[in-house]
Amino acid sequence: MEILGATLRICVDDLEASVPFYERLAGGSALRFERAGVQVAAVGCFLLMSGPEAELDVLRKVAATIAVKDVDEAHRVLGESGARILAGPVATPVGRNLIAMHPDGSVYEYVDRRAAD
Repeated sequence: MEILGATLRICVDDLEASVPFYERLAGGSALRFERAGVQVAAVGCFLLMSGPEAELDVLRKVAATIAVKDVDEAHRVLGESGARILAGPVATPVGRNLIAMHPDGSVYEYVDRRAAD
């Protein structure tokens, strides 16, 4: 499985107030979108999220987002290595993802940029 990078997930109370700081820190503009009622801003290696507390409680359980070349391959390697797949693989607006719990209890999202088949 080829890991391409990782994104830090940060839940914030006020997305509009937080984005300028992270844009300056990362040296780029935020890519914004909404998913399941949560406002999201991707800025460099940071993924800022703001929205209903119930949704954020779920999102806080995922330690980081890991970009991989192929989610299907990640699914296979994770399963063979003892991880438990909690969700996915499923299509998203920008590719596919899955959520996995590692044997130590850490939960990660794995994403690729491949179009769903």
